[in-house]
Amino acid sequence: MKKVVPVLLLWWLIGSCTAPGPQKKQNLAFGSGQISQVINQMTDIMVHDVTNPPLAARFFSYATLAGYEVVAHHDSSYQSMHGILKQYPQIAKPKDLTGHSPELSAVLAMMETARKMQPSGSMLDSLEARFLDSCRREGLAEEVITASLKYAQRVSKEILAYAKADKYNRISNYPRYTPKEGEGNWYPTPPAYFAPVEPYFNTVRSFTLDTCTQFKPAPPVAFSTNKKSAFFKMLQQNYRVSTHLTPEQQAIAAFWDCNPFALQDNGHLQAGLKKISPGAHWLGITGIACQQTKADFSKAMKVHTLVSLALMDGFIACWDEKFRSNRIRPETAIRKYIDPSYKPLLQTPPFPEYLSGHSTISAASAVILTHFFGESFRYTDTVEERFGLPARTFNSFQEAAIEAGLSRLYGGIHFVDAVDNGRLQGLQVGEWVLRKVEGAPQVLASVQK
Repeated sequence: MKKVVPVLLLWWLIGSCTAPGPQKKQNLAFGSGQISQVINQMTDIMVHDVTNPPLAARFFSYATLAGYEVVAHHDSSYQSMHGILKQYPQIAKPKDLTGHSPELSAVLAMMETARKMQPSGSMLDSLEARFLDSCRREGLAEEVITASLKYAQRVSKEILAYAKADKYNRISNYPRYTPKEGEGNWYPTPPAYFAPVEPYFNTVRSFTLDTCTQFKPAPPVAFSTNKKSAFFKMLQQNYRVSTHLTPEQQAIAAFWDCNPFALQDNGHLQAGLKKISPGAHWLGITGIACQQTKADFSKAMKVHTLVSLALMDGFIACWDEKFRSNRIRPETAIRKYIDPSYKPLLQTPPFPEYLSGHSTISAASAVILTHFFGESFRYTDTVEERFGLPARTFNSFQEAAIEAGLSRLYGGIHFVDAVDNGRLQGLQVGEWVLRKVEGAPQVLASVQK
């Protein structure tokens, strides 16, 4: 019997070493936070690359579409964008890929798309690695992670092909835009005198618009140096308002600045200031609304996607007008006709004045968010806190959109008709996107309040 005990002990030791450990998870609980994490990282890369506002919207829209398509593959209550968006492909659910997590695949599809589209997209590699490591720590099985990544790459490849066909890549072949001479025309402004941004953006395929002129606004107030003219009165209004700002108006202008081209002139040195694009700000608001309402992953993915689509189509419509009317900026006109020493609170962006792009895309975004979260949605906007600006609280998305438009008047970079008509165009674009994607009824009358 003395020889039997060691053998039994050996069998027990072998059994204890090979006993199965805790079972690995086949899925994790994902929410809107993971979507916001990707959006924030994309935004940081855009700040690094000084990505212009229309191009930023393009990056956001294709990244969110990649994530949304995965959601539509797995949730019958969400339909594919095939047959809804212009030239959108039919992306079949990969039947040869199994064992993946739909939510993880959606997040990775966003990352994969952004990584390929953004100039410094390789910076997303570290986020993806950290994100997957966190999934492993939560107990997600390695085979699920591998399958999810393959699924994401398959969908992202289809979305990237769709993006390549939108004609943006042809812009580099167009003649370099030269500012048109003549009184009342736009001309680059100090301190950097940047070349005009995206003068051919209206040639890019939109997602929902019939044409880039579908929501063509009323013509801008006609330029005139006659002191009794409507234009000169508007010019004097801009000068008066922007040089007599209250502390609150200054705070509003700074909060909505969102100018990635801003420079700080320190004597012989010009330093770039880190600022996000208007679209990134509104997607940040989207994340706040989703988190505040505890929206599930699928709904959050859809809301982010529709806001991104409205941003893209809003910029296309607005930029079409900018380079058609080609109107002078307040800074240039005030210096020439009223006060040679004038300097606006905000730095003037490098493109024509009419319409106000921020007014357009803010109104469009607010229409989308109001549709999903209601007209009286109170929230605190903390998006700019990480850029050193205090949070602001709003009682509705439209209240925020109106303030965003007014910020351009306070900042001295837009005339009042550009703000008002930009808002109207944005309301029309936002409503149109909802009607195309959601089949939503006309809501324009209610959102103008």
